[in-house]
Amino acid sequence: MNWDQLDLNPRIRAAVRRAALTSVRDTFCVSSLDLQRSTGLDRSDVQQLLGAAAAACRRHAPIPAVLILRGECGLRLTVGCPVLDELLRDGLPAGGVTELSGESGAGKTQLALQLCLCVQYPVQYGGLNAGAVYISTEDSFPIRRLQQLIREQSCLRSDVPAALISSLQFTDHVYVEHAADVDALQVCLSRRVPLLLTRGLVRLVVVDSVAALFRSEFQADDWLERNKQLLTFSSALQQLSLEFNTPVLCVNQVTDVFNRSNDTLGPLSSSVSPALGLAWANQVMVRLMMQRLQGSVERGEQSSALRRLEVVFAPHLARGGRDAAVWREGLRGVKYTSS
Repeated sequence: MNWDQLDLNPRIRAAVRRAALTSVRDTFCVSSLDLQRSTGLDRSDVQQLLGAAAAACRRHAPIPAVLILRGECGLRLTVGCPVLDELLRDGLPAGGVTELSGESGAGKTQLALQLCLCVQYPVQYGGLNAGAVYISTEDSFPIRRLQQLIREQSCLRSDVPAALISSLQFTDHVYVEHAADVDALQVCLSRRVPLLLTRGLVRLVVVDSVAALFRSEFQADDWLERNKQLLTFSSALQQLSLEFNTPVLCVNQVTDVFNRSNDTLGPLSSSVSPALGLAWANQVMVRLMMQRLQGSVERGEQSSALRRLEVVFAPHLARGGRDAAVWREGLRGVKYTSS
């Protein structure tokens, strides 16, 4: 399929040819930012280009994984809460790398564990009908919290029949891997994870956290080698997501920001920014951040610190956020009523 078959402004078509993109499907193999850099087009032009390319591919062949990677087919993984799903347009895209960053105690691991259960539901209930692989690079896996979330599933997922919830063997379908260094992480992504995906046992990959290993193993002077390893790691994640149409969630740490006006990697309302800089930021399709707020909220005998989940950037989402709280059954958005 050549560029003349696309319904495009001649100016956009000329810019694509100058960038030496030989195939229409090549546009789905790089990020939107990279397309802007290589073509010199602005964001709206790139979105028009991606939309025209997706429409052309749908006309000429069944929807490939690369279209799903861009969110074109609409398949989503719910986060188990209507308020937060509204923010994310029904959840995480079924393909692509999503980053979730935030300070310690913000609720990142809570959401990651919740997704490991949500993915096991049938598609009609926002799941992907398979398990999850959870790669832990820092602390031991929080198995007791996972078991608590499983016991409280009927409370969180009131939209799902109780008989279906009781029939799911949640614990049996969360595969936990531990990676103590970058080499072990690469082995896990190149051998064990593809095996689970090939067998159809999992449809969600979680890495918690991506920054832990790359921060601890490399000194400041090793930035070039660190970036090289980071790109190798991100390439492996993108390949897995593309080949198996699988959402990938990377939990990330944060770093302090002293001049927010010069930083575009995190929310303007925050004094921190996701770790690992631009080298990593350019590799993710969706960037989410969680913050722990000053206030608290109560519900019955339970009390929780307020959190906020924000969309920093995504090709299909508007920037914005929702307040949330962590309860026994999991992370839920907070609904405010006008007085």
